[in-house]
Amino acid sequence: MIELKVPTIGESINEVTLAEWKVSEGDYVKLDQIICEFESEKATLDFPSEQAGTITFVASEGDDLEIGAVVCTIDETAEAPVEAEEPEEEEVKTEIKEETKAPAPPAADVKATPVANQIIADKKVDANKIDGSGSDGRITKSDVLEFLAGPIKGGKAAFTRDESRKKMSKLRRTISRRLVEAKNTTAMLTTFNEVDMGPIKDLRSKYKEDFKEKHGIGLGFMSFFTRAVAIALQEWPSVNAYIDGNEIIYHDFVDISIAVSAPKGLVVPVIRNAESLTMDGIEKEVKRLALRARDNKLDLAEMQGGTFTLTNGGVFGSLLSTPIINMPQSAILGMHKIEDRPMAVNGEVVIRPMMYLALSYDHRIIDGRESVGFLVRVKELLEDPTKMIAAKPVDQVLLDL
Repeated sequence: MIELKVPTIGESINEVTLAEWKVSEGDYVKLDQIICEFESEKATLDFPSEQAGTITFVASEGDDLEIGAVVCTIDETAEAPVEAEEPEEEEVKTEIKEETKAPAPPAADVKATPVANQIIADKKVDANKIDGSGSDGRITKSDVLEFLAGPIKGGKAAFTRDESRKKMSKLRRTISRRLVEAKNTTAMLTTFNEVDMGPIKDLRSKYKEDFKEKHGIGLGFMSFFTRAVAIALQEWPSVNAYIDGNEIIYHDFVDISIAVSAPKGLVVPVIRNAESLTMDGIEKEVKRLALRARDNKLDLAEMQGGTFTLTNGGVFGSLLSTPIINMPQSAILGMHKIEDRPMAVNGEVVIRPMMYLALSYDHRIIDGRESVGFLVRVKELLEDPTKMIAAKPVDQVLLDL
């Protein structure tokens, strides 16, 4: 019988949460089989078995475990079960074909009009709780709306007042602590500007097919923002720096953290040396990190460091916000929804696709001149992409076509 313990994960991590068992107690597990998932302050980590054998749980899901704590035991003397033979390939295909043709499960035996059915499905209402006033007791649209409007109908409760209590995940606790720390320990201020996204939209529309054909990746807005920010950060080094005690640490590189909404919370993987990447290189790295975040596969190395953060609330419909600094960094740029608005251009009112930009910064290290100058520079680069390159055609240099 051997004990499996929480391994050393990172220099600053002393505790993890057992998020989920991937096997059942008493199962026979193989060497290197993933048996559970740990959640640390920064990432979700798979825990493989160090030995083949029968597993016995010591810890439970939701337990906070210190590094070195026993997670489970493995009886390595147990015999491996005899595995059933795999069916022939032809049989497998037949099963799939038959399964595809299987009828869908019958709907609940409640009569309702088509419109009423649609509302019931959209609102996730239990149709059995609604009294139908139509012919033969059929539920009508009015019945559903009346049910939704009032707390009680016919002595049946339309809604409950139940409460549930759930322990915060370690990632969510860490996010909460860091956000409060940023608000309490930095002199945070936000400055705003707006950018005409017309030139970027036109450039993207004109070359997106050629770009994808050559580079094998779609051309999004994030690469333009990353490129513009990387250039502006090198021109305004204090925005790319941060405070360490009584010293300021400046960087001659640009590591951009991108805020990604993952299933278990907000994570900020880092695009390393963004200033040296091509547009397709940025897009490929953004896609890689986003997919790993979605699948909870980011490791600590992919989220540590970062000199500046980009966050895009526009994907959720946000028109304007004041993002919170990702400590120990000194600034974060918030992107927002692109919206057609009337703008005065050369004395005429025209409709332009506009986006609000918000730069939150630590006023202890960044003065108004630097913050406004940086944001104006980003605006200039986005509104005239030719400024991101030398005196060559934009499609040849910027998009590498």
